[in-house]
Amino acid sequence: MSQKIIHTSDNGVIRDLCTDLGADNIAAVADTNTAPMASALGVPVITVEPGEAHKSIESASLIWEEFHRLGLTRHSVVVNVGGGMITDLGGFAAATYRRGMPFINVPTTLLGAVDAACGGKTGINHCGVKNHVGVFAEAAAVVVNTDYFRTLPEEHLLSGYAEMLKHALLSGYDALNRLRQWNPRSPRWEMLSELVKESMQVKQRIVTIDPLEKGLRKALNLGHTAGHAFESHALEQGRPIPHGYAVAYGLVTALVLSAMKQEALNIRKDESGLLQMVASTVRELYGAPAITCADYPRLLELMLDDKKNRHDGQVRFTLLKGAGEPWTDVATDTDAIGAALDITRDLLGV
Repeated sequence: MSQKIIHTSDNGVIRDLCTDLGADNIAAVADTNTAPMASALGVPVITVEPGEAHKSIESASLIWEEFHRLGLTRHSVVVNVGGGMITDLGGFAAATYRRGMPFINVPTTLLGAVDAACGGKTGINHCGVKNHVGVFAEAAAVVVNTDYFRTLPEEHLLSGYAEMLKHALLSGYDALNRLRQWNPRSPRWEMLSELVKESMQVKQRIVTIDPLEKGLRKALNLGHTAGHAFESHALEQGRPIPHGYAVAYGLVTALVLSAMKQEALNIRKDESGLLQMVASTVRELYGAPAITCADYPRLLELMLDDKKNRHDGQVRFTLLKGAGEPWTDVATDTDAIGAALDITRDLLGV
């Protein structure tokens, strides 16, 4: 079933959606930053602390306890108001309570809108691993109000832009060229709503075809295998980076590997211009990852531990044959990854 995505600033739409879903009760889930926005809905608000450290089983348990206290049933509706942490956590709590309640996501960050809020993945972090426990559960609807994004710090806009860049690469040159006309460092707000719609439609189109990630949906992992490793490693080193920054670096690594793999297979596609274009954009907006050759062994360990792998000593990447041509499940050995990390650092000016 195709997920309903509504772009509006009218909170009354959320109430109408809950009525359409036959809600016998409504509750909202938010963090302490987004609780005031959730309170505007006029329903009880379950509040957790912000940040990935609180996307945990302890937070999920707190939310379940509040669901019980509020008398929610399988016919109630949960409205998740916040960034990706809240839509992941609140969606997981709703999808598992009483074997599942419908929920609506209201993303308040650009990253949350184009990434976590749509697509049907929910989850919590566990044993130090991001999204280690979760279920596939589609939100009944996603309600997007881009006015929320106008107050975001630049770092948050950049984080969301990286996911939009990924979607544009999966779509093709037209989408990529349109996106590159919008600069998150000097945003033209009148352009953003249409760009967000287009980005979300790319993901929705892929997820509708493959909701459980059996094939095409793996395309959405573009940039994330290396990106998650960059993100986890930075956290281990005590200098965390935003998810989108890590994805941006991961996109460059994926495009480097794409070029290397095509050369090895004698696939004659001249996509060097695409790599240079993306590397230039990432270098200008995000700078370079703080890694050295000494970090490669740990980065490789993190990539090998990625849940998409088969524990056969190779890492499976999503690559690109060209803009709009995803190439999924590409097995890559560690020597090639090390070489790609060298080139990534060179391209980004390390």
